[in-house]
Amino acid sequence: MKVLMIEDEAIAAAQLKRLLQQVDRTIEPVATLETVEDSVNWLSAHPAPELIFMDIQLDDGLCFEIFDAVKVDSPVIFTTAYDQFAIRAFKVNSVDYLLKPITAEALRAAIQKYRSVFTPGSKFQEQARELHRQLAPRHKMRFFVNIGAHFQSVPTSNISCFFIEERCTFLKTGAGKRYSADYSLDQLQKMLDPARFFRINRNYIIHIDAIADITGYSAYRLKVKLKPPNEEELVVSRERVGAFKEWLGR
Repeated sequence: MKVLMIEDEAIAAAQLKRLLQQVDRTIEPVATLETVEDSVNWLSAHPAPELIFMDIQLDDGLCFEIFDAVKVDSPVIFTTAYDQFAIRAFKVNSVDYLLKPITAEALRAAIQKYRSVFTPGSKFQEQARELHRQLAPRHKMRFFVNIGAHFQSVPTSNISCFFIEERCTFLKTGAGKRYSADYSLDQLQKMLDPARFFRINRNYIIHIDAIADITGYSAYRLKVKLKPPNEEELVVSRERVGAFKEWLGR
């Protein structure tokens, strides 16, 4: 039986491979992949394996993003460090899942379950998208700011950018108002929805809907104009141009 292993921890991958050989010597791992991107590329270019072992948390995101990008025809046994109650709804319809650290007994039972109950045509795509919605990180929806003695809640949808000025972090709204933000840009990157916000350089994170125009700045960089207009010239740093273009084209 040919199986694909999607696991970003080398030690865990080696342990799983060893256990598979111990449980069933007819099992042949055809590849071990570490990221969502590598998995999408591999599944797009190779015949579907008979079974996939898939870690939930990968280096570049949750494994369920794979199902959004490419059709997955193979049955899947998930490996995860999540508490079983977090994915109890998925367990009902999946082939199985294994909690880390994986034991030979648990693996043997999962393989036996696969061989005895799996039938083609199961709804893996739909199930994976639903679990992705359940487990995906919750992004910050609003920021609490103060204006003198008063306070206000600003929705992230109304924020055109976050920026650093004189070692302090600020946010600017679509109306051009600016407020102090109690987070660093590094912290904000983890809080904000990456589909809506992008860090173009060391000093700026911008909202996609605030982009008014993009022009070439040099052979390797881009200049961005925001709405409302920004006083400072905004240039996408050279090392971020490729990711910026990819972000705009998603």
